[in-house]
Amino acid sequence: MIQIPVNQLKDIAIKEGLIDAATFDAIAEDSIRLKTNVAEALISRSIVAESYLFQLLSRYFNIPLAALFDKNIDENVLRLLPESLARQRRVIVFGREADGFISAAMENPSDLESIEFLEQYLNGKIRAYLATDSDLSKGFALYGRRQSEDFKRLIEENITESLKLGKKGEEAAADVPIVAIVDNIIAYAVSLHTSDIHLEIFEDGILIRYRIDGILHEIMKIPKTVHPAIIARVKLLAALKIDEHYKPQDGRIRYKIGPDMLDIRVSIIPTFHGEKINMRLLTAAQRPLALSEVGMLDDTVALVEDNIKKSYGMVIVCGPTGSGKTTTLYSILNILNRPEVNIVTIEDPIEYNIKYVNQTQINPAAGVTFATGLRSILRQDPNIVLVGEVRDNETASIAVQAALTGHLVLSSLHTNDASTAVPRLMDMGVPPFLEGAVLNAIIAQRLVRKICIDCIHSLSPTEEQIVSLRKQMADLGLEKDFKPPRFIYAGSGCPSCGGTGYRGRIGIFEVLSVSEEVRKVILSSHFDLDEMKVVARSQGMMSMFEDGLRKVEKGMTTIEELLRVVRE
Repeated sequence: MIQIPVNQLKDIAIKEGLIDAATFDAIAEDSIRLKTNVAEALISRSIVAESYLFQLLSRYFNIPLAALFDKNIDENVLRLLPESLARQRRVIVFGREADGFISAAMENPSDLESIEFLEQYLNGKIRAYLATDSDLSKGFALYGRRQSEDFKRLIEENITESLKLGKKGEEAAADVPIVAIVDNIIAYAVSLHTSDIHLEIFEDGILIRYRIDGILHEIMKIPKTVHPAIIARVKLLAALKIDEHYKPQDGRIRYKIGPDMLDIRVSIIPTFHGEKINMRLLTAAQRPLALSEVGMLDDTVALVEDNIKKSYGMVIVCGPTGSGKTTTLYSILNILNRPEVNIVTIEDPIEYNIKYVNQTQINPAAGVTFATGLRSILRQDPNIVLVGEVRDNETASIAVQAALTGHLVLSSLHTNDASTAVPRLMDMGVPPFLEGAVLNAIIAQRLVRKICIDCIHSLSPTEEQIVSLRKQMADLGLEKDFKPPRFIYAGSGCPSCGGTGYRGRIGIFEVLSVSEEVRKVILSSHFDLDEMKVVARSQGMMSMFEDGLRKVEKGMTTIEELLRVVRE
């Protein structure tokens, strides 16, 4: 992001009525301690939306916004600068102007060294524009259109070369063609914003699939012959046992791609035809997201913030694997990360490094489980404890005891919705009187794909869509609260989103705030889940589907996407 003196940013923020001087100074002091950008801290704490901040910076520096989602990018000009340099310099060259200047969307238009480099490389004068992350993403997506053809060609060439060499095992794993194949698989996945890479071995070959925005896509098939070498290469990178083929193995790769560092979680399991690889890609350096950025609307943010301000108790985030629970927990930790509190976590694995948070990785081989790690954490004088997941009776019991003894405990649980977390904990052996004493709030969530902002358009809902929505509300017992949306939105498909009409994901949420009335239901001798839901509804709890419906009306997602996720 473009650099602006802290005092100038303070003047702008106060003048715009975004913040008072004392609060700004406190955030600036925290940013210095955490070695982060003050502007990014304002975004992550929901003081200002990223789009509005860029408008203010544009006015302050008198540099126009690139607004690439409103422009047609000249791909011939775009490709004058190779993608590797574009990513390294965080710049998109998007057109030529009438006066001969080359238009460049830059993350930091005040970077004179980069402008001078571009002018020499492109042999022309540069006119710099201020680029948002969305602008840069659109440009990088356009590079990816041709990269698909290049990717398949490179893979095929390296497979041919590898088969000629005929090496096996560890020797093949270090061979140039196999190294290139694995590198290209990862690099192409990164360019498509892939969350998981699946390498699956079948009778007729290896199937490569990428999970993009929650949906699996078949990328290509490659010959089965190179399977042992690819497995060996991935094991070598993840420091796993190359000669072990009959037991599951888990590892981690720290991988550099251009200017970015990736953490890649590797899981290898034996299947009928051979070993299957799953690689989960995690950006190593990432700004903690504000709760609004993960998809919470203002009323939901306020409800969550009220519950995490308490000095003790439990806040649980629920949902299936891959529903964004960890991202939400880290966003909450970012709000709570202050000099006066000691935060300790026990995680499996540590997905993102957070400054000034003491993070512990479980290691069953060394006897460090969630339960044993949590016991040790409680001897570290913590104020706030994060337990990555409550998986068993012992962990649940210790977490509840920690919440009872003056600690704020954050954790995750696998349940379908917020309400069912209560009987789930009971099944784990937590007595109702303890649940009633410690629970502050339960957040349930799913991820839905966002409509691509480059090709979004509005339309009226069809009768079929209204019937589907009404049926879903009826299934939830909420038909009387249903009001069909007047307008909905969709993406028509464009180069930025690969023709899908979607780009990125946000959460849909329901928050069960454990009030005194809800607590009484939990403590009753004959606990009734339906009764608790009725009480929670009477106090304003909104279901995930209703939260998603609000996002449909705001043009954030589509009816089809909402129904797909809620019905899964």
